[in-house]
Amino acid sequence: MTARLSRESLRTPGQVSGRCLAAKTELIRENPAVSFAVLVDATVSSTSHERKLRRLARAHFEDRSRRRGLLVAFEGPDGSGKTTQRKLFKTWLKADGYDVVTTKWNSSELIKPIIKTRKAIHVLSPLEFSLLHAADFRHRVERIVLPALWEGKLVIADRFLFTGLARDVARGLDFDQVLKLYQPLLWPDLVFYFSVSPRTSRERIAATRVPKFYEAGQDVTEMDEPTASYERFITRVIREYESLALIFRFDTVDAEQSIHEQHQEIRRLFREGEERPWSDWNLDAVVEWLVMRGTQV
Repeated sequence: MTARLSRESLRTPGQVSGRCLAAKTELIRENPAVSFAVLVDATVSSTSHERKLRRLARAHFEDRSRRRGLLVAFEGPDGSGKTTQRKLFKTWLKADGYDVVTTKWNSSELIKPIIKTRKAIHVLSPLEFSLLHAADFRHRVERIVLPALWEGKLVIADRFLFTGLARDVARGLDFDQVLKLYQPLLWPDLVFYFSVSPRTSRERIAATRVPKFYEAGQDVTEMDEPTASYERFITRVIREYESLALIFRFDTVDAEQSIHEQHQEIRRLFREGEERPWSDWNLDAVVEWLVMRGTQV
């Protein structure tokens, strides 16, 4: 059946973004009654709407009359102690009056069950592993992170997109291709990277449990013994993390220190960074989210 388009439907916000322009053109080919002029008119209308949304987003996050939303990411290999520090940090922030929201890696109600099922039967290829975790991440950004930031809350992410980058590249995928999966990019205001050696990571994990199949990287090392595989794989992951820390200027925390020393350092780093201005790098991600929720200006 030939699609039927009206001028009004083409003007609907979110329906004529650049990403779907080609699809609209194809529909017009199928329906000669709709002229190319209508398409151009609708595209201009959408572009104008998105420009207004960009102004709205910038004004919202640069408003100094109220506390703006902040995104703080905790990154690092397994066994680095970041989850312990994340909990201590949250308690401290709440006592200081912050409205805090937490989001964890691989926790989307929509995507997590799929990942869990595929992991259980060991059928995830490195590419599928990457795609599913990126989908989980995007779902949480749209449903949890951006709404909380818009409301002026502080979001703590127990792992963020850098986890995907480090693990996927360690599995042999191309960095640029993986990065594209997370576009439009949402950059944290602060990234705490908990640095430990591969040996420390292995020892801390082995002290409590046997590493799971994908955690140990057995899908790429092809080693039968989980702990030995884990040390080899985590060495690759940490190498990628160290590169990311340099490129994106993470705040590196020596996670070989005591829990108390790490917590005090995090407090200091947060106080130094909490007044950083909002970054325009995040405009594309925010505008796409505003379009998706049908925001009118």
